[in-house]
Amino acid sequence: MKSITQSNQRFLLPIIIVAAISSILFFLIKDLKSKETDYNEWKVSAGSKESIKYSTLSEIDTNNVKNLEIAWIYQSEQGDSSKFGPMQTNPIIVQNILYAVSPKMKLFALNAATGKEIWVFDPRDSLKSERWHRKSENMNRGVAYWEKDEDRRIIFTVGPVVFSIDASTGALIKSFGEAGGIDLRNGLDREVQKSNMTPTSPVMVFKDYFIVSGQVDEGTPGHIRAFDVRTGEQKWIFHTIPYPGEYGYDTWEDSTAYKTKGSTNAWSGFSLDEDRGILFAGIGNPTNDFYGGDRWGDGLFGNCILALDANTGKRLWHFQTVHHDVWDMDISSAPILVSLNKDGKKIDAVAQTTKTGLIFVLDRLTGKPIYPIEERAVPTEGVVQGEKLSPTQPFPVLPTPFARQGMTEKDLNSLVSKSSFEDIKKRYQQYNSHGIYTPPSINGTIIFPGYDGGGEWGGPSFDPETGILYVNSNEMTWVLNLVKLENNVEGKKSNMQAGAILYKKHCMTCHGPERMGGGDYPSIIGVEKKYNYTKFNELLSSGRRMMPPFNHLSEEERIALATLVLDLKDKHGLTYSGKPETLKVGTEEDNDKPNYSNTGYNKFLTKEGYPAVNPPWGTLNAINLNTGEYVWKTAFLENLKS
Repeated sequence: MKSITQSNQRFLLPIIIVAAISSILFFLIKDLKSKETDYNEWKVSAGSKESIKYSTLSEIDTNNVKNLEIAWIYQSEQGDSSKFGPMQTNPIIVQNILYAVSPKMKLFALNAATGKEIWVFDPRDSLKSERWHRKSENMNRGVAYWEKDEDRRIIFTVGPVVFSIDASTGALIKSFGEAGGIDLRNGLDREVQKSNMTPTSPVMVFKDYFIVSGQVDEGTPGHIRAFDVRTGEQKWIFHTIPYPGEYGYDTWEDSTAYKTKGSTNAWSGFSLDEDRGILFAGIGNPTNDFYGGDRWGDGLFGNCILALDANTGKRLWHFQTVHHDVWDMDISSAPILVSLNKDGKKIDAVAQTTKTGLIFVLDRLTGKPIYPIEERAVPTEGVVQGEKLSPTQPFPVLPTPFARQGMTEKDLNSLVSKSSFEDIKKRYQQYNSHGIYTPPSINGTIIFPGYDGGGEWGGPSFDPETGILYVNSNEMTWVLNLVKLENNVEGKKSNMQAGAILYKKHCMTCHGPERMGGGDYPSIIGVEKKYNYTKFNELLSSGRRMMPPFNHLSEEERIALATLVLDLKDKHGLTYSGKPETLKVGTEEDNDKPNYSNTGYNKFLTKEGYPAVNPPWGTLNAINLNTGEYVWKTAFLENLKS
């Protein structure tokens, strides 16, 4: 891509699709003809298996973009679209057919030129059967396509179920798995009914395999697995929480972590060097997100850029971007595969943007840094009881961060009223704020550039002709407050008392101590008007959107939780009949150790609702990866008063 000021600029995201809740809008420029060059199709989510979100198509440029007109509109859902979740799918186009997923998780195929519907597959028709009963539907960010001769398939995930769909007809291919689907909760070496794996990103197709990980709950590991695309048979598994004898096992001081710990999952998807057969994944952090007192050590393969042999699942190399993460700094997008011209030498590399605003650029074959990466000392003073943080963290020298690396008092929002400024100043002085690795605390730790800061799940774009990487940055202040959980829960409890303990243990992180929600998580005040116990119990079993299932809870625990959340007055005073140990934060052996939850995802805002930090709150960055230097940087918002 040429400079933003140059004409004939190619679009890095030329999908000509705008997803607006439940509608897809197509735009047309007439009498233009595409070039027959590489990157001129969009058969894979993110444009290619390199995940670089780039196209050589040049019909739309800065000269004619003003002439775009609506060619057609497809309405994927009927009725009030505000009742549905957002459309997050990145459509693919194969042989002039567009495949995408609606907010209600319906897979549909359209004629890409006219918008005419060809077929729709509604997973509920299959999920209603006893075989797939009560599976979380979650969300879907894309599908994968596979073909061999006349056999053409769409691999499509809904909750923990992977479906194989005939790409021509939309029919379920019943020879795949068990009557057309496989349940990803099987094969993880954990109790199936208490496990959860719900991919949101598309699977990666390699030869006759598809490779998958996904969103999991705190008790389910995010192991990466390959399955036969025709039969659904599991072909290999890579343990993201290593087993005894496997590389990385000794990075967990808890020798039983492989049996009990969860997450460390590739929820943001994959990239693939198809010629070399190398799969790349960015791995999320281990659980729990903000306290690691029961998982001391670096905890491989949490927060790692990981390269695997796509044929066997064997580890080739890894690089950990955060040691012993307690800030929810999981890798939030798939690595991208790039080729650089550095000092006159061509280098195949992998680049990873992060929530912290750091960019790691590594040799694709060895994992060695292309630009220096330094292990620097970070704050470890003032940690809560039982915590043991890493004394150092990795910092790339180049490229320099594309987001601010911390917030000082000088960064407070000075564009608001005097009283509002004094308010945020007073609150700021009560918090701990010493950069991106400030230890979590009970009184409050500033998280900046934020839980949704730096580079998010959309990931960066890369122009292979110029070597320029484009990435947007979010910069929002959040406050993390830890809450120490009770260890001593002996004695009889009422359902209301037990419900309060269980809420702190399982629900408070998302919905807050007052049940008012925060961030992307909703308030649950007044849910008794919408849910009775039966519907509430179904929700706990199936999950919904970002909420995972809670199948590990017993019937007694569910009744206690419902007593609190739904205010079941007829059960307030009834004695909790569940096992007392289910209220404890650990086993009998380790229950003398402290454990912590947190008060939810709380933004640090002014009285007016603005971020407490001075703008810009978002930037767009162009970085030449051949040199590691910035080409340009522009703010989305520089001044509230402008």
